[in-house]
Amino acid sequence: MDRWMMRRSPLTVVTWATLAAAVVTAVVLLAACGGGTSHSSKPKAAAGKPMQLKVMEFNIEYGGALVSLAKTEAAIKLADPDVAGIEESYANLPKIAEATGYPYYNSSLQILSKYPIYEPSGGDGLYALVEVQPGCAIAFCNIHLDYVSYGPLALLHHKPLAGILAKENEVRTSALGQQYRVLPALAAQGYPVFLTGDFNEPSSLDYTAATVGSRPQITQAVPWPVSAKLLSLGFHDSYRDAQPDPLKDPGVTWPAHRPKVAAWAGNPTAKDFKDQSDRIDYVYTAGPSKTASSVLVGEKGAAGVALSVTPWPSDHRAVLSTFQITPAALPTMVAVNARLLTVGDTVAVTYHGAPKGSGLLEILSADGSKSYEGRPVEATSGQVEFSSQQPNYSAGGYQVALYKNGKLVASVPFWLRAKHAKVKLSTDKPTYTVGQPIKVSWTNGPANRWDWIGVYKAGAADPNLDSYLIWDYTGGHASGTLPPQVDGSVTLGPSSQGKPWPLPPGKYVVHYLLTDAYTSAGSTTFSVTK
Repeated sequence: MDRWMMRRSPLTVVTWATLAAAVVTAVVLLAACGGGTSHSSKPKAAAGKPMQLKVMEFNIEYGGALVSLAKTEAAIKLADPDVAGIEESYANLPKIAEATGYPYYNSSLQILSKYPIYEPSGGDGLYALVEVQPGCAIAFCNIHLDYVSYGPLALLHHKPLAGILAKENEVRTSALGQQYRVLPALAAQGYPVFLTGDFNEPSSLDYTAATVGSRPQITQAVPWPVSAKLLSLGFHDSYRDAQPDPLKDPGVTWPAHRPKVAAWAGNPTAKDFKDQSDRIDYVYTAGPSKTASSVLVGEKGAAGVALSVTPWPSDHRAVLSTFQITPAALPTMVAVNARLLTVGDTVAVTYHGAPKGSGLLEILSADGSKSYEGRPVEATSGQVEFSSQQPNYSAGGYQVALYKNGKLVASVPFWLRAKHAKVKLSTDKPTYTVGQPIKVSWTNGPANRWDWIGVYKAGAADPNLDSYLIWDYTGGHASGTLPPQVDGSVTLGPSSQGKPWPLPPGKYVVHYLLTDAYTSAGSTTFSVTK
């Protein structure tokens, strides 16, 4: 869960993060042994060898440092997953990777791994390919759905089910639209597919006629739509695969009991949420993958917890699932070490599927109209490093293209950000009448998931001290499922979060705030008149 209180919390954990950049659609060819087929074609990729894989899902809460970053790291080391989806890691994922001994991480997708991670051509920042065997991979997607309009709370307050499900579809089901399209296609091509995340929604497998009354909010059977959709697409809920009886093994992941943090005002067990307890963190799988076991990692003595760390550092318990899988051959692809880099950084390009002696890697402008430099590649797979030093490179969008016998076969976008760049925030008008929508635009953003736009009263506009009014995430409800934008806009209005709307006459300050916390990266002012 996220920002539970509609007021400022004194805690600030986040610094500037280097995450994903703008998406440019690219071409991808899937490689079977000795040849390739496109993403949309039906033939399966060649299979690797059967193996065991341990996958962890863990919302570490506010960067993992709210109670103790060391305890967060200890929980990951204890579970010892091969690949982990981490939510709310913010800028701490590199630190966590180093402390836990994981050689690979992806800050954009929030993944830790013992194996190489690639954001491949054509993936559009939605998923990674993890090379679990030489030349063979799984597909891995990690998401974090919006917390607003929490359905079980509405159910506890006896709201009509039809309205609850409609709101769930608006806030959460719709946010996974691209995953519903892309991930089943990867499974059909022979890839073991894993979808981890804090879904902020229970499962239809838990709210059944048999479980009515087992917890206060389970007043009726509920076909929670995200789980229903994923199950209909052939995904398996690994915890329910291993623990099929929701009465015997409810598998509650939120809220976990961890030490109270006096400095934090957003205690999710307070007030209306005191009666809540649900399973909202999942490891889903599809394709050639079979669940062998699934357990909870959490505080000692809690129901269903098999592995524990004291004190437990998060308001979520983690899920650790073990699978028997058969990975599939890597596609013909190109990937960069990070999709958002700073001018002067090394651009490390990994490629696969180039023919020996006739492959070429080239850095192009985002639209492909300008070539910056190219390198021939002599091996079928490998890595090539480019330097993005000035004056050859400046801030902006680029792509790396892989050519095979002179033909473009794969490309991937990346973005270079200027050193010491600052977000430029603007509104479409300096003054609005009461009730008029307010369009807020930004350029040169840091491209974090869960950045947000918050409006404050002028004279009470310090995010470290004052309370915000209306707000929206920079990516809307899909902020935790899609790659964020370096440049973009949101329109604040009656559908925005917070209050009041309409804003009364007065002067206001609007901030660009980082990763669900209260560090301002830029601001501007506007007025409202009668």
